[in-house]
Amino acid sequence: MTDHAAFHAFVRGRVQMVGFRWFALHAAEQWGVEGWVRNCPDGSVEVEASGPRERLERFIEDLRRGPSSARVSGVDVEWLSRLPNHRDFQITH
Repeated sequence: MTDHAAFHAFVRGRVQMVGFRWFALHAAEQWGVEGWVRNCPDGSVEVEASGPRERLERFIEDLRRGPSSARVSGVDVEWLSRLPNHRDFQITH
């Protein structure tokens, strides 16, 4: 059985107005994880995702790198004890 997990994260740095949400969407689709991504008023990007733990860890690696136009200074990840009911990965507002 696959080890399913979920996390909630904030990505800090120059991560808005650089295509970060689209980057996250494509990375999530590549890894087959579900959830959402959105910009926050403080300039960070918020992400919640669920799926197989190994794929989530690779997705987090992508978030730490970001698109070439971004400058990620940190990713604060909190692993969740409950699994959210996501059906796909979306950009939300």
